[in-house]
Amino acid sequence: MSKDYLLAIDNGTQSVRALIFDRHGHLVDKAQVDITSYQSPEPGWVENDPEQFWAALCAACQRLWANTQVPRSSIAGVCITTQRATVINLDRHGQPLRPAIIWLDQRRADAEPKLAWWWELALRAIGMRDTIRFFAREAEANWIAQHQPALWARTDKYLLLSGYLNYRCTGRFVDSVASQVGYIPFDYRRGRWAAAWDWKWQCLPVRRAMLPELVPAGARLGLISAAAAQDTGIPEGLPVIAGAADKACEVIGAGCLSPEIACLSYGTAATINTTTPHYLEATPFIPPYQAAVPGHYNTEIQITRGFWMVNWFKEQFGLHEKIEAQARGVAPESLFDELVNAVPPGAMGLMLQPFWNPGIKVPGPEAKGAVIGFGDVHTRAHLYRAILEGLAYALREGKERIERRGGTRIERVRVSGGGSQSDAALQITANVFNLPTERPHLFETSGLGAAIIAAVGLGLHPDFATAVREMTRVGQVFQPEPQHVRIYDQLYRKVYCRMYRRLQPLYREIREITGYPGPER
Repeated sequence: MSKDYLLAIDNGTQSVRALIFDRHGHLVDKAQVDITSYQSPEPGWVENDPEQFWAALCAACQRLWANTQVPRSSIAGVCITTQRATVINLDRHGQPLRPAIIWLDQRRADAEPKLAWWWELALRAIGMRDTIRFFAREAEANWIAQHQPALWARTDKYLLLSGYLNYRCTGRFVDSVASQVGYIPFDYRRGRWAAAWDWKWQCLPVRRAMLPELVPAGARLGLISAAAAQDTGIPEGLPVIAGAADKACEVIGAGCLSPEIACLSYGTAATINTTTPHYLEATPFIPPYQAAVPGHYNTEIQITRGFWMVNWFKEQFGLHEKIEAQARGVAPESLFDELVNAVPPGAMGLMLQPFWNPGIKVPGPEAKGAVIGFGDVHTRAHLYRAILEGLAYALREGKERIERRGGTRIERVRVSGGGSQSDAALQITANVFNLPTERPHLFETSGLGAAIIAAVGLGLHPDFATAVREMTRVGQVFQPEPQHVRIYDQLYRKVYCRMYRRLQPLYREIREITGYPGPER
């Protein structure tokens, strides 16, 4: 029997999905298991038992096999993509020592990094010292070493979630170059662990022996072990192909292989990405991430609390939609487009700056969200539309930053992630960007990206350009509406682009008075 099918496992923030694709990019079958085991033992903390991640993956796979007509013997290989920057400590027996710290976690270490004097001089000279301080305080490894020193002393391996799941599948400590996103000693320019003299080793308690071997996306990193086969139902000995982080997979799953096409991800975090063969820092001193295509980079700009804000709105203001949806037998989100369409473009002057989380440089560590322009005409519908418009404004600003730094004009955008299912969100995007806005042919772009990597790694397609051409297609296209483009362009340039600069001093005063969002990082 020919092996023409690919198994992609997508461990996102909200769920784990096991997906079977054919070599033409068609989604043949899918099983999904929600992740409901997150814990928050302190305000701002987000953790999960690593075993729960594995249990959810196994449950998704077993559910898939129970409901698919595809024989397991026709699966050519498996590729895993995961949420980024979630870290796991293992002891010398490969057992978890503590809950995984999730990328959404807000705890910070409180010690200053102790750098060699030459690094201090060099980093101060180029204005990068504050960025290094931010890195050291955000690094989960520093928090664990400071607050749980005995546990850190027992840590034999320090892995991202991708490395942990690869280990559970193969028994080997191997991970993909394209999965390395987080506060780890990684050289983003060269796609390898940082050189021994690099400042990152002085900022972190991590030793090289604690980290996995790295291989390029598309390389074979191992075979499904007997134990993993028993737990997941995946055939023993099936090749496991090195994947990429979920955002990197979304980019190629949406067919964005060149810098004139931007991939917007409307997920828990909202991002704008382009793919380029050149190392390009869209924000100075903030590195691009390794792309799913070896030798390429993703020029990512992120709004941390992106379409999370839609869930925030649903929880805080969406009771009516919840009740109405239950009565109609539909999902509450399907009613939100009705809210948006009840309000004119520009939300009758309501403007939202979506910095619900502070940043590093743009926005800075003092940043907070803001809504201005309230009047007695405004309702929940206006606020919801302002959320979608504010996210589009922020991503447009990211687009313009990428264009200025890279010199290539972005000509169209493709949107993936959960928010891409909203027609209203995509039409707003087309109007704010004044560009054709395309929805990929299927929603599961991250899983499709993993399948594309597997197809190349297994030789089902000769290269990434061919695989992307054969496995991705454009679905619906939303064209800019000139009468609305004019309104959005004026609001963006005359109001949105000035909001952060005008409000920044007030954010600093708020932090000084209330202590939130914490001291200068």
